[in-house]
Amino acid sequence: MTATTPTDAGTDDDLATVIRRLQRAQGQLGGIIRMIQDGRDCKDVVTQIAAVSKAVDRAGFAVIAAGLRHCIADPRSGPDPAEMERLFLSLA
Repeated sequence: MTATTPTDAGTDDDLATVIRRLQRAQGQLGGIIRMIQDGRDCKDVVTQIAAVSKAVDRAGFAVIAAGLRHCIADPRSGPDPAEMERLFLSLA
């Protein structure tokens, strides 16, 4: 069994979408750090942490979904379905 690489997991469009999601999450993290440094309310900080966590999870699910589409399109050259399942469960 071979390891799944990002290029195994989807097209350039799929990966561009994931990268945009992660860049937005990166910006959100910077905002959270500033909120903490500024002494913002705990509830507001936790709300933003939950939002960035969800964004990162969605990026992971998008990578897995792209990999599954690749498996369906070409089962012989796509990522191993069992490995994709393990990756999916690691995010759940």
